[in-house]
Amino acid sequence: MPRVRLVLEYDGTNYVGWQIQQNGPSVQGRVQLALQELLGERVSVASAGRTDSGVHAAGMVVAFDSPKRLPTRAFWIGLNGLLPDDIAVVRADEVRDDFDPRRWARGKRYCYRVSNRRSRSPLRRYTHWEIYAPLKVEAMREAALSLPGRHDFSAFRAADCQARTAVRELRRVEVQGAAGDELQFVVEGTAFLKHMVRNLVGTLMEVGRGRRPPAWVKEVLESKDRTRAGPTAPPQGLCLDEVFYGEGPREESIDDD
Repeated sequence: MPRVRLVLEYDGTNYVGWQIQQNGPSVQGRVQLALQELLGERVSVASAGRTDSGVHAAGMVVAFDSPKRLPTRAFWIGLNGLLPDDIAVVRADEVRDDFDPRRWARGKRYCYRVSNRRSRSPLRRYTHWEIYAPLKVEAMREAALSLPGRHDFSAFRAADCQARTAVRELRRVEVQGAAGDELQFVVEGTAFLKHMVRNLVGTLMEVGRGRRPPAWVKEVLESKDRTRAGPTAPPQGLCLDEVFYGEGPREESIDDD
């Protein structure tokens, strides 16, 4: 029974998130239905993590045990013929029998997009957080300097986050782009807490709007108090860009949302 890895791209607008839930259609559910149609059997798919309702992905990694040995082209071209237009397989390959897309992951990169035009953008409404007032981009860049490294990110976790520890390591936090057009917050780390990236962006945006000085972000981080941070940024601006892997499972077990 071969183990197959897929890299998926999807627009999360019409889904309750990656994970199967009772309150609406999920990306996982649509993928499993397409696999069942292709293979003639029900297949359970494991993923590198979860994305929330409205959140997108350019590089979600999933894996499953196939009851049939098919050419990898069948899992790429064939599945794309069965999936809805807002979900696509961009790569497929066979992997080791013990490959686990979550436990083997060495890190992830997320991109959060903001549209800073002075008027609304019909083409960006499902992919960006639209903010019309001018933003202080250099101040946000200065504030972001305090975030990379290994820290307790309790101030940036969701209230219902189930992770055992809030300690995470961020390798990169960059604010790209210019005020008046498109901005991107690029966040890369070993693992993430629930809503962590959206809470980081919401907090940096308080600086960008001139409501707080850049040094405030470091104070929030050190406080470990979620009530001191900014609001959670809306979901549509967030995209899981890439999941990074090594040659085997990582030594450290980290619960990752």
